Amino acid sequence: MHGRLAVVVFITLSGFSLAIAPARNAWQLGGTWRFARRRARRILPAYWAALAASAVIAAVVPELPLSAPPTVRSMVVFGLLLQDAVAAPAPNGAFWSIAVEAGLYLAFPLLLLLRRRAGATVTLAVVTVPVVLAGLLTPGLATGARALGYTLELAPLFTIGLLAAGIVAAGVRIRRLPWLGLATLAALPILTLITLRGSAWTVTHYYWVDLAVGPAIAMALAAVATRRPRRLVGLLDSRPLRALGGFSYSLYLIHMPIVALISTQLVAPRTETGLTTFGLTVLLVIPLCLPAARLFAALFETPFQQRPGWSSGVPRRP
Repeated sequence: MHGRLAVVVFITLSGFSLAIAPARNAWQLGGTWRFARRRARRILPAYWAALAASAVIAAVVPELPLSAPPTVRSMVVFGLLLQDAVAAPAPNGAFWSIAVEAGLYLAFPLLLLLRRRAGATVTLAVVTVPVVLAGLLTPGLATGARALGYTLELAPLFTIGLLAAGIVAAGVRIRRLPWLGLATLAALPILTLITLRGSAWTVTHYYWVDLAVGPAIAMALAAVATRRPRRLVGLLDSRPLRALGGFSYSLYLIHMPIVALISTQLVAPRTETGLTTFGLTVLLVIPLCLPAARLFAALFETPFQQRPGWSSGVPRRP
């Protein structure tokens, strides 16, 4: 459940981060092809490297959870980032969201155009209303488990993040609003519902939970963008968190095989299931995942961000 919430936060953050520069420039992108090349350089080299590594691990240890031994079909589908549209065995269960990101990047120039021509309200309605109607008219879509179609479901979150980036060009009156307090008020109802209903209910209602939590995330991002509260901004800007942000994308790409290997091959055979297994897994995973992700980023992520002409100011994994 918490992993899904992290993805929801990132999707909203991604729309927000990508839209900051356009928001300061009358919602102009500054070149669609230039944007596409930057996004490709940002996500593809590390993703393809992680795909290859995950495929090897899944082939050697086929019983790992949330992964399957690679096939020609799966490598083609995942290599082309088609896994949200074409069903194929997943060598790494975390890769579903990378395809969602890629699809939203394709929609980003159109969303900016709509924001520029029609305004924020129309933009949000155009993206959100079809998602709400689809969930209401097809209940199985909103409550049933499925392998495909998450780009449409998460598009409103990306869009509300994009629109929230307008705070950077807003007037003083708007910027001085208590955005963090408003975010807290917006989050309280859904957090209360999650607490009362439990994780099992939440998992089967992600469709609506994701939509409900989006405004709170967007307002929290607006608060940080206005540098308030200062203590929170200072914490987010601290050296350890900035360092973590430098390889957080790589951490997301490789964490699942490492967690699965340690949990199923090392911890589970030696402990009873439950909190003991979970606790030992966490204790072992953190000191292994962090340096592994940092090394992976140094090899397959950072070099492609540091070439001349390419900005390193890109959204990171939470």
